[in-house]
Amino acid sequence: MADRRILVPVDGSSHSRRAVEYAVQMARLMGREILLVHCHKPFPALGGEPYYQKAVNKLLMGADELLTPFREVIIQAEITFEERILEGRPGAKICDVAEIEKCEMIVMGSRGRTKLQGLLLGSVANRVLHSSPCPVLIVK
Repeated sequence: MADRRILVPVDGSSHSRRAVEYAVQMARLMGREILLVHCHKPFPALGGEPYYQKAVNKLLMGADELLTPFREVIIQAEITFEERILEGRPGAKICDVAEIEKCEMIVMGSRGRTKLQGLLLGSVANRVLHSSPCPVLIVK
């Protein structure tokens, strides 16, 4: 039931932790599932095996470790969830996944930067807020 999902992108920060906790509460109240998403940097363009595969494995292991505490919060709350580990620019990927999976909404953390700082620094939350195909809730 893709349209009954709350997409929650995480980056390992305390802001992400608060967003997951808030999304869990919303999912429980609304009877929704959670789609947990993490975007990692692009795979390195190193030449040949085994170096490329070692670099890919290291990135994927790091992403898996990063997701562990967030999974635990969702599992403990007994909320149904799926997860995606994606490669690329988070702002664009989060919006793409929300559209492809037909998510009902996105709940994400923010560092609370000002509009000017977000514009200058390319804030992921700012990008998602303005490009998302569904409502976005920013949790501070």
